[in-house]
Amino acid sequence: MSAPSSALRFDDRVAVITGAGRGLGRAYALLLAKRGAKVVVNDPGGPMDGAGVDNGPAEDVVREIRAAGGEAVACTESVATPEGGHAIIQAAIDHFGRIDILIHNAGNVRYGSLKNLSQDDFDAVLDVHLRGAFHVVRTAFPLMCAAGYGRIVLTSSIGGLYGNRNVVNYGMAKAAMIGLNNVAAIEGADEGVRCNIIVPGAVTRMAEGIDISAYPPMGPELVAPVVGWLAHESCSVSGEMLVSIAGRIARAFIGESKGVYQPEWSIEDVGQQIEAIRDPADPLIFDLEGHVDHIRYSFGMASKGA
Repeated sequence: MSAPSSALRFDDRVAVITGAGRGLGRAYALLLAKRGAKVVVNDPGGPMDGAGVDNGPAEDVVREIRAAGGEAVACTESVATPEGGHAIIQAAIDHFGRIDILIHNAGNVRYGSLKNLSQDDFDAVLDVHLRGAFHVVRTAFPLMCAAGYGRIVLTSSIGGLYGNRNVVNYGMAKAAMIGLNNVAAIEGADEGVRCNIIVPGAVTRMAEGIDISAYPPMGPELVAPVVGWLAHESCSVSGEMLVSIAGRIARAFIGESKGVYQPEWSIEDVGQQIEAIRDPADPLIFDLEGHVDHIRYSFGMASKGA
C-alpha cells in the first residue's frame, strides 16, 4: 500500500530500533526510514537464544535503507548490559546528533518449564527483554526530557499478558515491561516524552517449529504501522498497550472489578464473597496515574461503608 499524500513523516527525526536486523524490528526500521527518519539499526545478530554475534543482519538492513535513499547506521552492541545500552543510544548521538525515538524490540528465547528452567536461561532472557529495555530507556530518557520531546515504544507479548507454557522467563520479562511503560509515561508526561507498548503477533523466526499452516496473513508489515504511529509526533496516547495481530488492532488494559467492601473480613467471608469479588461486570479502568485513582476509589468505599 502506498503512502497517502498526507502521509505522517519522520523527517529530521532520529530513531533507535533494537533487534532491527530481522523480523519485526527490520519492518519498523524500513518503514520509519522510508518516511524520512534517520535510523540506528541495532542488532548483534546471532541465533534466537541470544548467543554469539553476527554483524550481517544489521548491516544488511542498513544497506537496504541506503539503497532506497534513506539514512541509517548499524550498531551491533547488545542491550543486555548497561554499557551496551549506553553505546546503542550513543551511536545515535555520534552519528546524527540526537535521539527522538526509541523502539525496544530486541528479544531472545530460551525454553524451559518452571520445573527445570536453568538460572542461566532465566537470566539470559531477562537480560535482553527486560533489563535491556531499562538499559536503553535509562540512557535515552533524560536526553529526550532535556530536548522536550521523545517517543518510546516498548514490546510486551500475549505471553506476558496471559502466560504460556515453558517460557516463564519470557512471560515474566514481558509482564514487567508494563511497569516500565507506566513509569516512563508518568515521568515523561510533563517533559514531552510519551511511552507506549506494542503487543505484537507476527510470523517471524520466533515461530520456528510451530505449525502455521492455518494462520491468516500475519507478517511483520501488519504490525509496523502501529509502531510507526506510536513513534510519531502525532501519537496522542501514553502509558497504553496496543495489540496488533493478523490485521487486528486493539487496546489491552488492566481493569479491576468493583469489589466488595466490609469493615471486617474473615477467611470464611472471603470464600463466601469470592464470586462477587470477582464479578467483572462494569469494571474499573484507571488510566495514567491510575495508582492515585485506585487508592481514591478504595478509600471512598471505606468512607461510605458500602
